[in-house]
Amino acid sequence: MKKLTLAFCIVTLGNPTAIAATNLTGDAAVGKTKSAMCAGCHGADGNSMNPLWPKLAGQHASVIVQQLKNFQSEDRKDPTMSPMAAPLSEPDMLNLGAYFEGQTTTIGSASIDLVELGQKIYRGGNKETSVAACISCHGPRGHGDPAAKYPAVNGQYANYTLKQLQDYKSGARKPAANAAIMRDIALKMSEDEMKAVADYMQGLH
Repeated sequence: MKKLTLAFCIVTLGNPTAIAATNLTGDAAVGKTKSAMCAGCHGADGNSMNPLWPKLAGQHASVIVQQLKNFQSEDRKDPTMSPMAAPLSEPDMLNLGAYFEGQTTTIGSASIDLVELGQKIYRGGNKETSVAACISCHGPRGHGDPAAKYPAVNGQYANYTLKQLQDYKSGARKPAANAAIMRDIALKMSEDEMKAVADYMQGLH
């Protein structure tokens, strides 16, 4: 029995997908009902109307749950989201994550005058200033990595993404352990690079 347990631990520790599979999952139908409290800002289907409020549609459930926990613990602070997250139970978060993950993100478009620089930073970074390429964590199509809790960024509003990069750079947003690199990257980015890559991701699909 001990040998079987050890073997299971070795397999799962070496396999992020296996680890993710052991996590609890939410009920999307219950999450849809609970999402009524989110609709005013994020839209009934998770596609918010205000470009400063993030789209949740299509976002990984693991990312949504983690961010709700961050707001609840005040590791991430926001005058609107912190009190909204405060009363949520873990099942509430899992259910909301399951619902929004199943929705379809509306994809915007990138500006013609910014797409070249945006694509350059997203896919190759900036070697001269040691800015890492976004593609390494968020993937070639911006779909992120649910096991690592790297968010999907494709179709996200440019205004929201730009604000997050600016907040990482200023220190207004403290990165979680799995996102510590974001602070380092943002510190090395110029304002023009931030605007361009945020705009590029808005049209990425």
